[in-house]
Amino acid sequence: MILFILLVLFGGAAAATQVVVNSQLRNWVGHPVLATFFSFLTGAVVLFVYVLALRIPRPELSKMLQAPWWVWLGGVLGAFYVFSTIVAAPKLGAAVLIGVAVTGQMLISLLLDHFGLFGLPRHPVSIWRLFGAGLLLLGVAIIRSK
Repeated sequence: MILFILLVLFGGAAAATQVVVNSQLRNWVGHPVLATFFSFLTGAVVLFVYVLALRIPRPELSKMLQAPWWVWLGGVLGAFYVFSTIVAAPKLGAAVLIGVAVTGQMLISLLLDHFGLFGLPRHPVSIWRLFGAGLLLLGVAIIRSK
């Protein structure tokens, strides 16, 4: 369990760093959509090399075609997230941006868990879960105050 917690902790640190790096990339390429594109392009190239290096077998096309339509939205959602952070980072700063993003993630996660959407096991919303989300909102307000 600790390994997974550390993995996600470092993943979160990478996401916060990505926000700052991508907002700077925007300055060099001139537009947030281009910065988003190049961010995904470099990530795709690195993953492609990684797949080749590990000799990961290609998935079966027939199996891919049987997947529900919504499993292909991850890239679109990721592109929207990266674009939104590129646009908002210069206005909000990294701390507020990440606080708001994590709050948004928590709120939608409560809904996804409660209804067991997209194949997740159900974890009903409780008063304690709502209290925790409220603390995130309070934390963003405190971080935002000057």
